[in-house]
Amino acid sequence: MTDLSLYRNIGIFAHVDAGKTTTTERILKLTGKIHKIGEVHDGATTTDFMDQERERGITIQSAATTCFWKDYRFNIIDTPGHVDFTIEVYRSLKVLDGGIGVFCGSGGVEPQSETNWRYANDSEVARVIYINKLDRIGADFYRVIKQVEQVLGAVPVVMTLPIGTEDQFVGVVDVLTRKAWIWDDSGDPMNYHIEDVPADMVADVEKWREKMIDQVADQFDDVMEQYLDGVEPDIETIKRCIRKGTINLDFFPTFCGSSFKNKGVQLVLDGVIDYLPCPTEVKPQPEVDLEGNPTGEFAIVDANKPLRALAFKIMDDRYGALTFLRIYCGKLEKGTNVLNTFTGKTERIGRIVEMHADDRNELDSAQAGDIVAVLGMKNIQTGHTLCDPRFPATLEPMVFPDPVISLAISPKDKAASEKMGIALGKMIQEDPSFHVETDEDSGETILKGMGELHLDIKVDILRRTHGVDVIVGKPQVAYRETITKLVEDEYTHKKQSGGSGQYGKINYIIEPGEPGSGFVFVSAVTGGNVPREYWPAVEKGFKNMLDKGVLAGFPCLDFKVTLTDGAFHAVDSSALAFEIAAKAAFRQTIPKAGPQLIEPIMKVDTFTPDAHVGDVIGDLNRRRGMIKSQDPGITGVRVKSDVPLSEMFGYIGDLRTMTSGRGQFSMEFSHYMPCPKNVADEVIKEVNERNKNK
Repeated sequence: MTDLSLYRNIGIFAHVDAGKTTTTERILKLTGKIHKIGEVHDGATTTDFMDQERERGITIQSAATTCFWKDYRFNIIDTPGHVDFTIEVYRSLKVLDGGIGVFCGSGGVEPQSETNWRYANDSEVARVIYINKLDRIGADFYRVIKQVEQVLGAVPVVMTLPIGTEDQFVGVVDVLTRKAWIWDDSGDPMNYHIEDVPADMVADVEKWREKMIDQVADQFDDVMEQYLDGVEPDIETIKRCIRKGTINLDFFPTFCGSSFKNKGVQLVLDGVIDYLPCPTEVKPQPEVDLEGNPTGEFAIVDANKPLRALAFKIMDDRYGALTFLRIYCGKLEKGTNVLNTFTGKTERIGRIVEMHADDRNELDSAQAGDIVAVLGMKNIQTGHTLCDPRFPATLEPMVFPDPVISLAISPKDKAASEKMGIALGKMIQEDPSFHVETDEDSGETILKGMGELHLDIKVDILRRTHGVDVIVGKPQVAYRETITKLVEDEYTHKKQSGGSGQYGKINYIIEPGEPGSGFVFVSAVTGGNVPREYWPAVEKGFKNMLDKGVLAGFPCLDFKVTLTDGAFHAVDSSALAFEIAAKAAFRQTIPKAGPQLIEPIMKVDTFTPDAHVGDVIGDLNRRRGMIKSQDPGITGVRVKSDVPLSEMFGYIGDLRTMTSGRGQFSMEFSHYMPCPKNVADEVIKEVNERNKNK
């Protein structure tokens, strides 16, 4: 039986270009998993193994690998930093026990770091902070510490201090042991020596050490009492305090270094062992019923309990579909049958493999605490639970954001058409934030995703990985429709055609709802004029009409229907008659209720050098943006704004032109807002033209 206290399931997450993948490479080298370090800029790293990742120098999908450090087993997931792929971070955090938040020493806390940090807070994942790239020009460890406090609202506990900065950066001081780790210039992470703290840093180290003990001593009452009496805790006691506070998310141990120059990574690995939880020390996963309501039961990490495993990622590769599982309870053995509680079907476990990026080691079994992949599962999707058929249970599922941008594609010929259907089926399984629909009128295939880059990569994968040649249309925005006026109305559905007829009369009020409220239905009928058993049919009728609004056929949002009265016939009324009445009532009343087109507004975070702030703000204003704040930093200004998605196409090219290639931005969906009349008229006209030409 494996000792779970020697397990660490961790993820590495950060903003684009903060050095996640480089840090992962260094960890793999130090733990003996690889013998030659690959670099992102050479396209030679282990965890970025897709062609698209190597060419663009970014991580697109999370990659899992396992390695050992000082007898401890690390299951590591390297996640993407780009905002279009945050879904990968979200689902990885869902199954991890701890994380390493990597921040750039010169860029500091960047937009995507904030989003990922928020996801980690929501998932209650304990973290250590690693401030990387201290060899870069403009790097400032102490400034990043301040940003962690101010921007993230987190409490960093400084564990290491840098010796020198920028090109003078040679090593770090371990604040706890008061020892300096100095590396030479050979680039070999093992070429270091440990010596006393440099004389000019002694006072600083003592100051930060005292601050550290102040921050952590209150984790245990007896330690706090002794400390207040003037007795300094020993190193093991301080470590115990830091571990407890880190697991409780009270504070975050903070390390520094330069992964590219191989300096400081060993201390981060030691920090993972010392301060991040093992699988049995995190809150157990709640179990839910089939409707998603908590049952009060929990999946406690224990190899002797019935099996509970969550499928958190599906990946198609040259050997078939791989399903990544985090096992919470029990054992998973080759050749056994497991139940998928979502589909209600059992599946046989064929091959179990331990992943190292895109390589694999065969296993006969895995147990609680493990992250493994299983080959050949047929009917499984991200978020499904696998369990022991004799003891069924469902783990809390994952919630994924709705896509905000769409793109029409069509195959070049008939052969491509068949291949495209199969390829898209595989891609949907892999990525829950990627949707595919067929436009009923035009027969076009519509891809929906989280951003331009997201869909760009999907089309590239279709062409290169699956060999499907497609014609790509213009990106489309996911507009929605709503109403602006309250209307009281009635509708009678009457049909007589020999035999029993159909009859249903409804009186109702349709009114605008709160933004974000979706569709709300209530019945205020008294006296039985519309019997209670027909209310759900009326609701269903209205609900079925939501997908196609009256202006341009976009889905309808944010309005409320109140059923106030009506009438029924003892023989001719039925649920179907009332459902048809509600559908016709929708078509009759919505045009009277001031229908309005609403558009997705994105939260945009733009970084620009000081010299170009005016240009960037002027450009955002031209794009109908609302400037929310300007935060000056050492290397430039961060401008936060709300901008309609329709105005953001091609923004990265324009931003780079304005800022001589130094500008960066990230955006995520914020809310829907009414379209200005001229924009709405243009969109409606375009949709009508398209429909006419079909």
